[in-house]
Amino acid sequence: MKAFFMRRSLLAAAGLGLALTATLPAHAASTEVPAIPAPQLTETSAPPVATPYPDTTVAHDQVAQAFALAQKTHRKVLLDFGGNWCPDCKMLSGIFALPDAARWLDSQFVVVPVNVGRINTNLELATRYGVTIKAVPTVIIVTPEGHALNGDGSTALGNARSMSPQAVLDLISSWNKRG
Repeated sequence: MKAFFMRRSLLAAAGLGLALTATLPAHAASTEVPAIPAPQLTETSAPPVATPYPDTTVAHDQVAQAFALAQKTHRKVLLDFGGNWCPDCKMLSGIFALPDAARWLDSQFVVVPVNVGRINTNLELATRYGVTIKAVPTVIIVTPEGHALNGDGSTALGNARSMSPQAVLDLISSWNKRG
């Protein structure tokens, strides 16, 4: 089974026109962006974003583009699944928009807000990484090769309204260190 996924990853890389000279574990790649700890934020709260998610119809293209960019820039992909009706999703987006948070997130991840409607569309995008969306926000951090780093805690930010911006970034940082 492992050989199947490795072969599939190599075929996908070849399809993207990437030249592979050796197969190295992800942690051995010299061009990988190092996991930098989250910055210490001065803000203790963030204003919610009124409409944090784009139309549901663009999700598949955005995710595909994010993975192509992540492979080129050696960053991970942060998939933020939510809906514009969700107060915790709006708050999480507000935290992501804080200047220091946004700079750190951009240095570590290609961030993709994925609109799941009323938890009835684009759910298969999470299923690819072994996560079933039952509540939002659901955040999955994925390596450029498609390995989810936090499937076990993907719903931990579902309580974003009661978390400090620092607590949110610290949790994401802990997931980032896994890969």
